[in-house]
Amino acid sequence: MTEATTHGHIFALRTTANREDQVVAFLSSNIKNKNLAVYSIVRPHGMRGYIFVEARDKQEAEQAAYGVPYAKGVLPNIVQYSEIEHMLEQVKKEYNIKKNDVAEIISGPFKREKAKVMRIDTTKEEVVVELLEAVVSIPITLKMDAIKIIRRENEKEE
Repeated sequence: MTEATTHGHIFALRTTANREDQVVAFLSSNIKNKNLAVYSIVRPHGMRGYIFVEARDKQEAEQAAYGVPYAKGVLPNIVQYSEIEHMLEQVKKEYNIKKNDVAEIISGPFKREKAKVMRIDTTKEEVVVELLEAVVSIPITLKMDAIKIIRRENEKEE
């Protein structure tokens, strides 16, 4: 990766210490609502009082932070990728989900419903499930993190 990221520039946003997670949530909401050219938000664990925002330019980063509680302002200089690279870690989530598993849906309109896993798409991190209590079985596509496996259909490997 080059000094300037593929999309834009990285800016440091000062926050109230221990309020970084709330700032990230407010920023995400602001970015969606205002349709801003902000490409990523990085909240390095163990680093208090700062989060990093990758945006097209400083104005977009400032616009995202405008009116956000606990956000104290964007620092004037662009942060070089090499300065924060050591704080980043490529994470590929591992999901222990198999076809025919029985799961509980933990978010969305079908929350607390039990469902059977019919298909898994690891590239999109999605699963297709069918609700167990439904009169008519309708396949529903969900993100993998929207379900929790509660029972294996057959414990032995096929």
